[in-house]
Amino acid sequence: MVPATYFLLVFFLALVTSQAIASDPSPLQDFCVADIHSPVKVDGFVCKDPMAVNADDFFKAANLDKPRDTMKSKVGSNVTLINVMQLPGLNTLGISLARIDYAPLGQNPPPTHPRATEILTVLEGTLYVGFVTSNTDNGNKLFTKVLNKGDVFVFPQGLTHFQFNPIHDKPDVAIAALSSQNPGAITIANAVFGSKPPISDDVLAKAFQVQKEKLIGSTHNSRRTTTTK
Repeated sequence: MVPATYFLLVFFLALVTSQAIASDPSPLQDFCVADIHSPVKVDGFVCKDPMAVNADDFFKAANLDKPRDTMKSKVGSNVTLINVMQLPGLNTLGISLARIDYAPLGQNPPPTHPRATEILTVLEGTLYVGFVTSNTDNGNKLFTKVLNKGDVFVFPQGLTHFQFNPIHDKPDVAIAALSSQNPGAITIANAVFGSKPPISDDVLAKAFQVQKEKLIGSTHNSRRTTTTK
């Protein structure tokens, strides 16, 4: 008979392994510059030949000191992301960043980052920020804070969060650092109401506990409703 300690050991190793693969793996060499054009498909990017690597692989003239246009955004924000797709030298290093510009009363509408924790630093202005916890016994608790220039706030990995400029006549700027070379972003409203093809109105009405006629969305009138019988 297999001893109980064996099963406990297997369970412990499985638990440790599941935690270990929850974020970007640690690099096994000094660098692994992404070969963006390689036909080989892996989880991430294959390494460029080290002999062909140069300083430009770790550099990008991103002009992050320059204001971005927020006028074309319906929510009044502009995110300039610097991840492995823009900077191949980030491959396997588990980090990326973004400049976020907010118009007066603009916001970065609630997203989640499935692969990264985010730390936000306000460079100019005032931001109202927050995140919501997951569905535990005391779940969906909201943590919020008003940030001013120089303040820092952390959004835990995978949790829904937001940033809003409450000032009606001044723009804001922030820099966000993320613990993944490619953190991913799921904007909740876009995912729920803007999926292609659209989620059934019956599903959304049940989920949000409203009548189908009251569902709000820019494409709602053109949505095709499917009913399960």
